[in-house]
Amino acid sequence: MRSRPPPAQDAATPSSTSGDVEKKDLTIGFIPITCATPIVMSEPLGFYEKYGLNVTVRKLPNWAAVRDSAIAGELDAYHMLSPMPIAISIGLGSAAIPIKLASIENINGQAIAIATKHQGKVKDAKDFKGFKIGVPFPFSMHNLLIRYYLAAGGLNPDKDVQIFPVPPPDSVARMTAGEIDAMLMPEPFNQRVVFEKVGYIHMLSKELWNGHPCCAFAASQSWIDAHPKTFSAVNKAIIDACGFASDPANRPKIAEALIERKYLNQPLPVVQAVLTGKFEDGQGNTLDVPDRIGFDPYPWQSFAKWISSQMVRWDLLPKTKANFDQIANDVFLTEIAAGLQRELGQTPPAETQRVETLKYDSFDPANPLQYVEEQVKKFKV
Repeated sequence: MRSRPPPAQDAATPSSTSGDVEKKDLTIGFIPITCATPIVMSEPLGFYEKYGLNVTVRKLPNWAAVRDSAIAGELDAYHMLSPMPIAISIGLGSAAIPIKLASIENINGQAIAIATKHQGKVKDAKDFKGFKIGVPFPFSMHNLLIRYYLAAGGLNPDKDVQIFPVPPPDSVARMTAGEIDAMLMPEPFNQRVVFEKVGYIHMLSKELWNGHPCCAFAASQSWIDAHPKTFSAVNKAIIDACGFASDPANRPKIAEALIERKYLNQPLPVVQAVLTGKFEDGQGNTLDVPDRIGFDPYPWQSFAKWISSQMVRWDLLPKTKANFDQIANDVFLTEIAAGLQRELGQTPPAETQRVETLKYDSFDPANPLQYVEEQVKKFKV
């Protein structure tokens, strides 16, 4: 993907201006994590303004609040975990409201962190037996990835450990208090436990699936229908911001914008460690992983199908509702995102889905149920 300069230096004429959007003043809800980088940085760095919009980003306390606010139609659009638009659209754990995943906000960028008291005792997944593990939300990549990891290591995620939701901003305090032994959380909280010397990084999420999706920009179908030009403008602004954030040279500037109190409210060294990939792991190692987090906005249909397959595997989605092609086509706005990328000079893939390569297997989006059956057979859970 080609990166773009800051808006102030960009001579390109925006396709949307304040004269042709249906609504100029918008409020977008977000959780204060680095996954929200394109949505959040677009306010202070001028990407929304570039497309004729006056956007306020509003910090929300947890993912349940994001879901409830979206169902109630309280804000214009949202930063969501990638599985959330699927879950809400189908009505899993809530009323069914059509929500569209407009663009992916980040790939990779998560980690498994473990409390310092366990250091030296955990080598692989089987050593998590008996642990209390925090994830941000049941319908999250974090929940699905930790289950994938544990099951491949011989543990039953529903019997051998306790996995429960912990709001990301509360995770460091919960680990400090001894209420969780480990967590698969968004950043910067895994890095923050290292900073506070209460935990260490066991594994980056990219080691489980390099290029996996995490968070997304989403809006309800009813809001999109009422504001089609506004939706296009705001999605384009965020995709443009993804291009800017994908350039490592821009990461230090972005980190400085994100640390403000009204955004992430985190120490600069912690956010810099995540965005630059130069970090301490809490085990005495200094690592340099440039792709620790990435910002590729393309919503692969195969992402939707893997997510749906794992929701079936862990009884979060009934097989009777698992129409994988329909879910991917209805919820992920792949072609729309690709069109906006092309307008911006980015180069989206020509395909809408691909075989996804994970740590322990490969996922063929043509056969999601067969994949689940093979997982269960191979890992006995």
